[in-house]
Amino acid sequence: MLPLSDLRVLDFSTLLPGPMATLLLAEAGAEVIKIERPGSGEEMRHYRPAFGDASAHFAMLNRGKRSIALDLKQPASLEALQPLLESADVLVEQFRPGVMTRLGLGYEQVRAINPRIVYCSITGYGQGGPKAQVAAHDLNYQADAGLLGISAGSDGAPVVPSALIADIAGGAYPAVMNILLALRARDRTGQGTYLDIAMTDGLLPFLFWGIGNGASDGGWPKPGAEQLSGGSPRYQIYRTADGRHLAAAPLEDRFWANFCEAIGLPPALRDDRRDPLATITQVARLIGQRTAAQWNEILAGRDVCCNLVKTLEEALADPQFAARGALSRSVVAEDCDALPAVSVPIAGHLRDPRSELAYPRLGEGQDLLER
Repeated sequence: MLPLSDLRVLDFSTLLPGPMATLLLAEAGAEVIKIERPGSGEEMRHYRPAFGDASAHFAMLNRGKRSIALDLKQPASLEALQPLLESADVLVEQFRPGVMTRLGLGYEQVRAINPRIVYCSITGYGQGGPKAQVAAHDLNYQADAGLLGISAGSDGAPVVPSALIADIAGGAYPAVMNILLALRARDRTGQGTYLDIAMTDGLLPFLFWGIGNGASDGGWPKPGAEQLSGGSPRYQIYRTADGRHLAAAPLEDRFWANFCEAIGLPPALRDDRRDPLATITQVARLIGQRTAAQWNEILAGRDVCCNLVKTLEEALADPQFAARGALSRSVVAEDCDALPAVSVPIAGHLRDPRSELAYPRLGEGQDLLER
C-alpha cells in the first residue's frame, strides 16, 4: 500500500503550482480529482506543444489524475460536489483570495461540511497583506523577494531565470510539506486545518545567506560581487575556446588547490583574497585557451567541482539519470504516444510503481459525482 493510497484530494488549481503539488500526492498514491471548467477545461490543456487531445505540459503535470467538469458559478454544481466535499481529505486551490468563498467553497464553508478537511490555498502573496490581490507571475515573485536582484549578466542587468522557482520551490513543494504535516496533526486531533501558502514567502529560504550577511553587518548582497553571485573565482562560469562554458565551484580550499593545479594558474594568483578580479580574469583566460572536450579530459577524475554546462538535451542523455531511473516513467495518451513523466522527489518505494499512466480526459470522471 502506498503512503497516501487512502486519501482523496480535490484539486481546483490550474497551470503549475497546484497541479505540481497534487501530482506529488498522486504519485504517492492519493486519488486526485481535478475540478475543471466545462467545455475548455483548465488553461494548460491548450498550451503548446500538443500531446494527444491536450498539451504536453498538461499531460505531464496531471498524470494519473481524474477530471470532473463543473461550472462552479452554477448553484447546482455546489450541490453536485457535496458528496465529494464530504469524503475529501485535502482540497487544493489557487484562485485569488476571496474567490472560493464567493463560489460557496471557502474554507469555513467547506469545513462546515467536512471538519477533517485539510484546505490548502496557493497564491503569489498569500491571503493577507497589501499585495494579496496583485496579479503576478514567477518572475514578479522572484523580483519582489530580492532573488532576481542579485542575479546579473555581463551587462550588470538581472538575468531572466529559466527555472520557475517560485511556482515549484516556493509554492508546490511548501504546499505538499504543509499538507503532509497537517494530515499528521489530524491523525492526533481529528480536525483539519487551513493552509495559506504564499509563493513569494517560499522564496526567502533561498536567500538565507544574503539575509544573514545584510542583517549581521549591513553587507547586503550585490549582483556580481558576492561569493555566490559572481564575485569569486571559486564560483564562476567560464567560457571555453569553442564557445561552451564550464561551471566552476571549487569553493573549499582542497578543491580550489586541485582546480588551480589542473588549469595551471600561476601561484601568485591562487590566493584569491588579494585580488579576486585579477584571479577571475586569469582563470577565464586559461579556460578560454582550450575546448570543452579538452577540459573534460583534463579535469576527469580530479576533485575540482567543475563540469560542462550542458544543454537540456545533453542532460537528459546523461547516464547518471539512467542509472538512477529518474526518467524511467512516462505519461501516455490514448493513441499510445508517450512523454517522460515529471521526475518528482519521492523515493521510488513510496511512489506508484506503474511505469505508464495516462492524463485525464476532460470530464472523464463525472461518474464520481454519482457515488
